[in-house]
Formats: sequence, structure tokens, C-alpha cells
Amino acid sequence: MTFIFKLLFTLLVGVGSAWAAPSAEEILAASDAIRNPGKSFSVTVTLTEFQAGKQVDTSTLTSYSRTQQQGGDFASLIRFVLPARDAGKLMLKNGNDMWFYDPTNKASVRLSPQQRLLGQASNGDVATVNFAKDYKPMLVGEEEIQDGERRKRMAHKLLLTAVSQGVTYASIEMWVDAENNRPLKARFFAESTRLLKTAYYRRYQLQLGAERPTETVIIDGLNPQSVTIMRLSDYVARTIPDTWMQRDFLPRFQPD
Repeated sequence: MTFIFKLLFTLLVGVGSAWAAPSAEEILAASDAIRNPGKSFSVTVTLTEFQAGKQVDTSTLTSYSRTQQQGGDFASLIRFVLPARDAGKLMLKNGNDMWFYDPTNKASVRLSPQQRLLGQASNGDVATVNFAKDYKPMLVGEEEIQDGERRKRMAHKLLLTAVSQGVTYASIEMWVDAENNRPLKARFFAESTRLLKTAYYRRYQLQLGAERPTETVIIDGLNPQSVTIMRLSDYVARTIPDTWMQRDFLPRFQPD
């Protein structure tokens, strides 16, 4: 009887541990939900480029994002605000298709998400993305790392591998806070396995019902003196028509 009770206890402990341990998919989905509101919204994106600690360029955009009816992925329409020479230009990301529209010549051309927009920020970086839709995650282990606020945090380390063509990065290493699933750090790689950039997610603030990172520090993979800061502000929940996410609608787009 004693042996049977010990065996049952061991099995129950094992089942309880397995039940408590989150999967890589669950960790990544929870991290996505922290980065992105689960509803249509607009946000102001400010990009600032630094070289060796000196500011060399800046750009301000407004991003309008909504979840698509099929697949639950985001589509994003991005309007250039500043500098004045770029005001009114548009970028549209719907699925893995990305387009640029210039109202001056009224032409839309296909873009690559990997193409640099400003400094170390690519076109794909400013669009709202659910990594869980485009990448297959694997839980590598647990690590103590230094986050973007220079605090030590215990984190889940995930390896994300692209599952479709046309995504911004071939693979990503991501560190997610083991306590609350906040994204802390990511390293982005090309198909050649070359490190393209490292990003730190920081300055968490209450936005649209959750604590979200409002600043991402992006560091060049080869030159750590080349840094771009992406700041998110003015989150607004709003209804965004599906027509805004169609390439043919770009010439007719008028912001509220």
C-alpha cells in the first residue's frame, strides 16, 4: 500500500508539473498579446537614429492596424507625418504583401519588409505583427539576462523559425520574462544566419488595457554604435474599415 501511495503521489506531481509548464506556443502568443492590443487601433510611431551617440535622423508615422477576419493576423496602414518632405506617403502591409504609395506621382510599388526605413528600423518593424502567425517557436531553456532597463530578469529563451515566405526575418531568438511573459530582448537573423540586429523592449506603460512596451531600442548586428529607437505613443482604440487595407484604396485614403 505504501508503495502504491508513493507511486500515485509521484504521478500526480509529474502531471501537475507538466500542466504548469507553458509551451513555446503559449509563451509566444502571450508575448504577442502584450506587444499588440487585441483590437483595431492607431498609434504614433517615432523613429530616431543615432550614430555614436549623436542623433542623425528622425521620422514620425501614424500606424492604423486591424486584425483580419481570416487567420487573425494584423494588417497595417502606415502614414508618414514627418519630416514634411514625406508627409502623406503611405505604406500598406496586408499578409506578406507590402506596398508603398506616393501621392505626388500617385503610384504604388511593392516593398520588401526587410528594406530599411530609417536607421536600423525596417519596413516590417513598424507594422503590427503577431510572431505566432509567422514563426514556429521552440523553447530552448531558461536564462537570466539584462533587460532594456539594465535589470536582471529570468527569461524563457525561444527560437523562432519562419514558416512562410516574405516575412521580415528568417529566424529570431527571443527572451520572454518568465514571470509575466513580457518580451524583453530579441535577436533577428537573415537566411544566411547573419545577425541583423538586436532589440530591447522597454518603458512599459498602461496602454489600451495592458502594460505594453512603448520603446524599442534597435542595435545594428555589426556596428553597436548604430542605434535606432522606436517610440510608440498616443494609442487609440478605433474602428478601421477593411477598405483601408486594400491597395486600390490608397489613392483615396484621407486621415480623420
